[in-house]
Amino acid sequence: MALPCLVSNGVPAQLVRRPVTASYAGTGAYSLHHTDAFSVIANTAALNRVKKFTAGVYGEQRFMLKELTHYTAAFVLPTQTGNFAVTTAYRGSTDMNEYQLGLAYARSLGKTLDMGVKFNYNGLKINGYGNASAIAVELGTVLHVTDKLHSGIQVINPFSSKFGVNKTEKLATVYVLGAGYEPSDKFFISAECIKEEKHGMVVQAGMQYRLLSFLQARAGISSGITSYWLGVGLGWRNLRLDVMTGYHNRLGLSPGIMLIYEHK
Repeated sequence: MALPCLVSNGVPAQLVRRPVTASYAGTGAYSLHHTDAFSVIANTAALNRVKKFTAGVYGEQRFMLKELTHYTAAFVLPTQTGNFAVTTAYRGSTDMNEYQLGLAYARSLGKTLDMGVKFNYNGLKINGYGNASAIAVELGTVLHVTDKLHSGIQVINPFSSKFGVNKTEKLATVYVLGAGYEPSDKFFISAECIKEEKHGMVVQAGMQYRLLSFLQARAGISSGITSYWLGVGLGWRNLRLDVMTGYHNRLGLSPGIMLIYEHK
């Protein structure tokens, strides 16, 4: 069954939209020392810099509305022939929800270039209207200009995947240009320019500081809906627990929590 109430014909739609604090979870993508299970969300190629098996879960309640609850999980397995990851995402409620299942692979092409690809199965469900789904691709590269400076490009859905019974509705193509600078293994800053098809450009910037071996802080800003976010992470043995919140001056708070396991 088609979903006419969601989008009109020819208007791009992106399933499983990025949460308010998405840049929090993916802050370490353009880095050598701060990558983790969720770096693959920001840039698929960043997956290659994860050196140990790691897994993470992330949840956010956007603007304190249960209908906009967002969950993400990621599992990363490094191998001698490249690194693999499985990601899942869910957003919404029982009445209307979006979900995604992704499989990613990344490897290095020399000492300075990492490349990755990710295949996503996107689904949408609205009670009373039915389901729709589409398969999309993400392509990413990260160039390590120096040991401290890194840049990359991520292209989401470059082939304009369509969904719906008549395939008249399409997923938007998204281009992401990112860069990161880490003057030390304790401090890191990054920025992204995000251009979604038929939408204006969004700029996101973030920073991370490792105060102690078990304590770190992150903060950032996004121009898309003019929101800010900040959070702290506390490590204990193989686990790290992050508590964060995003803030919009009219829509309010978007609290979130993230748990990451890394095999030692």
